[in-house]
Amino acid sequence: MQQITGILFDKDGTLFDFQATWGAWAQSFLTEIAGGETARAAELGAAIGYGFEAGLFAPDSPVIAGTPDEAAELLLPLLPGTDPAALIARMNDAAARAPMREAAPLAALMTRLAGMGLKLGVATNDAEAPARAHLAAAGVDAHFDFIAGCDSGFGAKPAPGQLLAFAEVTGLAPASVLMVGDSRHDLAAGRAAGMGTVAVLTGPARAGDLADLADAVLPDIGHLPEYLRHLRGRGG
Repeated sequence: MQQITGILFDKDGTLFDFQATWGAWAQSFLTEIAGGETARAAELGAAIGYGFEAGLFAPDSPVIAGTPDEAAELLLPLLPGTDPAALIARMNDAAARAPMREAAPLAALMTRLAGMGLKLGVATNDAEAPARAHLAAAGVDAHFDFIAGCDSGFGAKPAPGQLLAFAEVTGLAPASVLMVGDSRHDLAAGRAAGMGTVAVLTGPARAGDLADLADAVLPDIGHLPEYLRHLRGRGG
């Protein structure tokens, strides 16, 4: 593997623990759009692969790696008369205010990685505005040389557009970049872009769901410095 000079992170399930962040948020949001009717909220949850009583997303939930538009498409049949654009805007606004649970202490980790001379970026299938709000709230937005969402003009994963844009903006060869994510969409995008791929287990997916697309599977992003030392020790 070429020497690593950049790391591109997925956001939800990678920088932030997915279930701890979005499990509670989804219950509140679904109850709100259901008009406070618990049974209806549970029905909406089922449409997006979310168990309302348990407060957890299923590993195969279509919205885990999906875009807000894709989530809205699943909810709209159960919300007759709802304007799609209004639902997406409402979802993005609520998401921007979600309390995020860091998968590892982000400020310390990003400072350490930047100190290793690495360019850092975020490529998420969330919209860009909520993504920037979450990173700013965590106090780490300034660490990133590139932040792109599904609406930033580069497409959405598993297509490699966001990833190739990061390489272009930073002037890095794709082969010198690691794509780090918690879903098959993230890793497939990394492979399509010609990047190294690292899976983390802070999303709903299990190691066996990701291993075939990953060069390495780590418990969380806090293990990246050790992984990078390993790569550099063997000349990668």
